[in-house]
Amino acid sequence: MQFKTTTNTSRNFGIDLLRGFSILFVVVHHLAMNFRLPLGPSYLGELLGKRIVNGISFNGYESVFIFFVVSGFLITRRSLAQYGTLSNLNWRSFYMARFSRIFPLLALLLIVLSVLHLVGVDGYVVEAKGQTLWRALVSALGLHLNWYEAQTTWLPASWDVLWSLSIEEVFYLAFPILCIVLPRRLFVVLLLALALSLPWVRPGG
Repeated sequence: MQFKTTTNTSRNFGIDLLRGFSILFVVVHHLAMNFRLPLGPSYLGELLGKRIVNGISFNGYESVFIFFVVSGFLITRRSLAQYGTLSNLNWRSFYMARFSRIFPLLALLLIVLSVLHLVGVDGYVVEAKGQTLWRALVSALGLHLNWYEAQTTWLPASWDVLWSLSIEEVFYLAFPILCIVLPRRLFVVLLLALALSLPWVRPGG
């Protein structure tokens, strides 16, 4: 299939709107965890009801999923604009571009976090049972920090934010392989089954 696209540098209002709402829900989610929002009793809670207030307060995970979808959409769109078809995509250039975009800042962050850990700054020390600084670094660089936390416990908040990066980057590595090795119809069925299962497998579902 031939995709005809042109490079468009203008911003997409719909994408920006999705990002804006997602950022808002992530911020509210973290406030709700730290300050136990909504502060009750409250007029807002009485007006909207517990179910709606909880939906507003604790949908940060779903907002991160939206970021994943938006990121995949934009990367695919940019690739189609550059190569015309996905079959023409230069995989070496693609992954080198992703690496150069992410790794320098990730490395800088990990250096700063390691220094804070080594000097014993409160809130930055990796000290939970079964966790070490070395393994935290390996899990962050090896893109399996979410799995590492599942096997041990939460890392300090400054490390924990990297769980979403691990999921996203592994997706970029694994999804193209699944596209190649699985029959198209089976692949579509599996994607539909995954989408329909979300109400039951989501956190708290």
